[in-house]
Parts: sequence; C-alpha cells; structure tokens
Amino acid sequence: MKNADWYFDFISPFAYFALNRVEQLSRKAEIRYRPVLFAGLLNHWEQKGPAEIPPKRVWTYRWCTWWASQQGIAFRSPAVHPFNPLPYLRLAIATGNKPPAIRRIFEAVWTTGADPNDELTFEQLARSLDLDPSRLGDQTIKEELRVETAQAVARGVFGVPTLIVDDELFWGSDAMDFVEAYLADPGIVATDEMKRAANLPIGASRKRA
Repeated sequence: MKNADWYFDFISPFAYFALNRVEQLSRKAEIRYRPVLFAGLLNHWEQKGPAEIPPKRVWTYRWCTWWASQQGIAFRSPAVHPFNPLPYLRLAIATGNKPPAIRRIFEAVWTTGADPNDELTFEQLARSLDLDPSRLGDQTIKEELRVETAQAVARGVFGVPTLIVDDELFWGSDAMDFVEAYLADPGIVATDEMKRAANLPIGASRKRA
C-alpha cells in the first residue's frame, strides 16, 4: 500500500469537500494528514487566495453552496470568512492529526454556520475533543505547524487541498479521480503526452507592476 500525504487547511471549503474522498482513499493508500497554513503557501508563491478577490469570493461561496446541495454534502458557510485558522490547525496537531478529529473540526467550521473566530465556540470544540485549549499555545505545536508548512512549500505545494503520492502532486478537490487513476496505474503520468505537458515552454509572461 502506498503512502499519501494530504495537505489541508480548515479555511478551505474545497478541503472539506475533498475529505470524504480522502477518507475513502484510505482503503487504497496510507493517508498522512498534514495541516498547513494556506496563507503561508500564498505568501511564498505570491498568490492571492480566492477570498481576496471580491468577485471571486462571492462566486466561491455561491458555487460551494450549490455544489454541496448537488452532492448531498452537509454544508453551511461559517458566519465569517476568511477567519483565523491557526487555532484549528493547532488543535488538529494536538490531537495527533487523527482522522476522526480532523473530520470533527471540518464539520464544526463548515456545517454549523458558527463564527470560527468566536473563542467560546472554539473552546467548546477543543473540549469536545478532550483537549484543554490552553495547551494550544505550546511552542512545540506552533513549531510543528510551521515545519509542516515549510516542508509543504519545499515539496511544491501551492494550494489546498493537495495530495502527494510518490512525489506526484495532485491539487484540488476535483483531482481525486486523478489520484484514484494514478493509484491504479502510476504509468499514466509517464506517457509521452504527460511528459510534454510537464515541459511546455513559456511563450509569454505577464508584466508585473
């Protein structure tokens, strides 16, 4: 059975949407859950997140609401978004990144409509996972998140959710079929056309101010 690293941030609705497929994938691969700070990825690659572009922000929330209804996925946008995901990421690390805890945290953010920045709401979630919220300020937990994010960048992770299998990167909730196909036949990424796609020359570059 292959190993797979799943990089995620609770701030991403697309990571939440991918969760079901990731859990199903555990029958075919050993999944290692790796929380990372999405903002750290954006800063490194000099990108803007979807919520930082006003019309894209509205589109994203509306599309997610529609998609969830189409797929029968429990979904309700949090009371505010973006929000500060750091406490939630640290909470995941404090639980040992155990899949049931990861799911509980995702559902708290993406199915209740609560304000993720509300301290009481967060404390109740932490205690429901048998964790004292005061533990989350531990420097070792903070450092683990920093290291996970730095290692993700070093592996080429530019967004969430991302799965890496055999050093092959699969980005987005819509990449799960690609992951399944790769697990069934790793040779699909070694075809001549795939090699051509990976080495296309740049024909023009956008001027930056």
